[in-house]
Amino acid sequence: MKEILSSTLFDNTISDYLVVIGIIALAWLMKKRASKNITRLIFFVFRRMGRVIEEKEFFNLVLAPLENFILFLAVYISMSSLQFPAVLHFNIFKITSEVLVDRLAVGILIFFFFHTLLRVIDYLAIILEKRAATTEDTTDDQLIIFFREFLKVILVIICILVMIRFVLNEDITKILAGLSLAGAAIALAAKESLENLIASFIIFFDRPFRVGDLLKVQQIQGTVEKIGLRSTRIRTNDTTYVSIPNKQMVDSIVDNFSLRNKRRGELNLNLDLDTSFGQITQLIEELNTELSLSQITEKSILLSDVKLESFLVTIEYYTDAVSISDYNMVKQKLNMKVLALLEKLEIKIAGKLK
Repeated sequence: MKEILSSTLFDNTISDYLVVIGIIALAWLMKKRASKNITRLIFFVFRRMGRVIEEKEFFNLVLAPLENFILFLAVYISMSSLQFPAVLHFNIFKITSEVLVDRLAVGILIFFFFHTLLRVIDYLAIILEKRAATTEDTTDDQLIIFFREFLKVILVIICILVMIRFVLNEDITKILAGLSLAGAAIALAAKESLENLIASFIIFFDRPFRVGDLLKVQQIQGTVEKIGLRSTRIRTNDTTYVSIPNKQMVDSIVDNFSLRNKRRGELNLNLDLDTSFGQITQLIEELNTELSLSQITEKSILLSDVKLESFLVTIEYYTDAVSISDYNMVKQKLNMKVLALLEKLEIKIAGKLK
């Protein structure tokens, strides 16, 4: 038995292989328990910080990538104790196969680690989104989505730099120095993207509009559905989906209908020239009385012009910032009352056949 265990296969003894297999098998069996314990520890830290949602939701996000990281870490550590078989030695671009396999394994470890961190960011974003949902202001909802994406981009950049350092074995300081020298060229090449990114910060902190607002910008009218790092997405009144670069949103004149505190309406009555002074006076008096609708907060009714073909009576009114459907109902009621008064006073509209 000892002879079998001490026999060599691919530059390693059978006992070495059995130890490695045992460690990997143990890691496979214990990965879920170990991951749960680590996840509970992280969750405990968040709970102490007062950032808590359901534990199940946190486990669903973090447990799987953490299991992968722990299992592969055990595989990497156990396999590192073995001698790399001489029969598998070869060179690729002056890199030995042993170094290539080691760097590939390190790259996978780094990937699993940062994947876990990305899930933690998702968890924190969910916590903040649920808290923001309890407030009436939607600005905090936008900021959470924005900074979640922004932090993920930063984390991915850090992950790439770490891989360059430990997988490609390159000096990051030299790369960063090279980037600083090439910064002007990169800035020129990515000028539009940088402008849109800066504009997104301006939108979030200046808050000219928010998700859910009804806007008109560059002849496009619709509801804001998302404010991203590069562009703002608007659902138009025709239900089409338009993406407008954030720089254009900042540079353009944006008419935010959702921020108005009133709705304005106007009705022009072109009265026939046969209408007497007394009829016009009575019409204006009765309009002031009849149009006292609860939805109309202000109104102005006057004989605004005397034309060659008609007398112009203008009705200008304001309602609260109601929905478009409620506003149309007010408009219809007003029109119906005006028609009823014209019929009652036997006043004709100019241009009507006699």
